[in-house]
Amino acid sequence: MTGQRDRWAELTGGRAGEEYAQRFARLAASGHDVHGEATFCAALVESAAKVLDAGCGTGRIAIRLAELGHHCTGVDVDPSMLAVARRDAPDQDWLLGDLARLDDLGLDPDHDLVLAAGNVIPLLAPGTGETVVGHLAAVLRPGGLLVTGMGLDAAHLPLEEAPVTLDEFDDWCTRAGLTLRQRYATWSGDPYREGGGYAVSVHAAPTS
Repeated sequence: MTGQRDRWAELTGGRAGEEYAQRFARLAASGHDVHGEATFCAALVESAAKVLDAGCGTGRIAIRLAELGHHCTGVDVDPSMLAVARRDAPDQDWLLGDLARLDDLGLDPDHDLVLAAGNVIPLLAPGTGETVVGHLAAVLRPGGLLVTGMGLDAAHLPLEEAPVTLDEFDDWCTRAGLTLRQRYATWSGDPYREGGGYAVSVHAAPTS
């Protein structure tokens, strides 16, 4: 038990599912590419990869990865978000769970890739970041990848300031046995420069 609500729940009250889905539907209808995260991840793995979308929200990324031929399970703590995911893709696996207690779900350590997009890491409950990263690393196969995207300033977060720095996050990953492989400024692969407001990071589990 963390004893604290995650920052997402504090912001939304756990009732943001439909609104969140409609926002991306409007973006797609206006011609925006809403599949950047899925395209990025698909380029990192072989066909039919086993993927865990941690903090999957309404399932936008997990559903797209499944359409691309991957086996993708989504887990989220917000029932309103999962309700949308289950409605849109009833045959996929959607798990209700707190990432700080991911080990309670009994997931096997055989995932090719674990994704935490959409500011999942900064919006965790205070004090749980290192625990969550450890749990995410624990379900990777040897050589598997942890892919994260997170804002580093108020312009890229629904918060007044960033609760996590890249140095802190990298330290959590190191403690979990992960090594930084690549870092970008966008899901399109633009190079990351020190002091940037958003970072897409690829950390790898040891091969043995």
